[in-house]
Amino acid sequence: MAGLAESGSNPDVELLYDINGLAKDAPHWFDRVMEFVGEYGLLFAIVLLVLWSWWGVRRRGGEDAASNVAALVWAPLAAGVAVLVNVPIRGFVERPRPFKSHEGLEVLVDGKNDFSFVSDHATLCMALAVALFVANRKLGILGIVLALFGGFIRVYMGVHYPTDVVGGFALGTAVALLLSPLAMALLTPLTRAIERSPRVGWLVSARGRDGEGGRGAVVPGARKAEDAGAGERDLAA
Repeated sequence: MAGLAESGSNPDVELLYDINGLAKDAPHWFDRVMEFVGEYGLLFAIVLLVLWSWWGVRRRGGEDAASNVAALVWAPLAAGVAVLVNVPIRGFVERPRPFKSHEGLEVLVDGKNDFSFVSDHATLCMALAVALFVANRKLGILGIVLALFGGFIRVYMGVHYPTDVVGGFALGTAVALLLSPLAMALLTPLTRAIERSPRVGWLVSARGRDGEGGRGAVVPGARKAEDAGAGERDLAA
């Protein structure tokens, strides 16, 4: 497995040189931007999409709030599980980074001495994006687009083969989708319990199931009006 894609005559390596060649022709400042975006920016952007979706769910509240929040909680958990699954895969394949097997690459990040297949960045981003798609279609599609762009940047930076990225996309998608039913079965009761809590229920729903103010909330002055009405009924009797 260690010799995977070491020949420069295969499409994987040819595509690597074509995409990475763009970095050679780009201005230095642009490469630095791509380096930051590829290392941190896109992953952070997808995390923000997950948080944005959660914020919208808790503001709307309603009957589906707990299950929707459970789906969003699964997003970072799916990313973590996918990376853990990748640990034995990388150790089994033992594919060196492309710049260790091929000369003339423009490598934008130093210190990448671990194995190349499967890409952790591609796995993380796609697992987050696909799990987000399960909870929120519109933001999930945007997240998937960002993940795909992130995979392109990993090849542009010269730190991954295209098949490293494709493998990461496949692994992240598989974990996020295949384990989603089990995750929802375990997480939904937890988020429902949190929703019922008077202290932390706002994490799930700012409105609760009975409208704004939360479930069982007392409108100011309602208690006094109720007591006054009860007194009038007693006098009438």
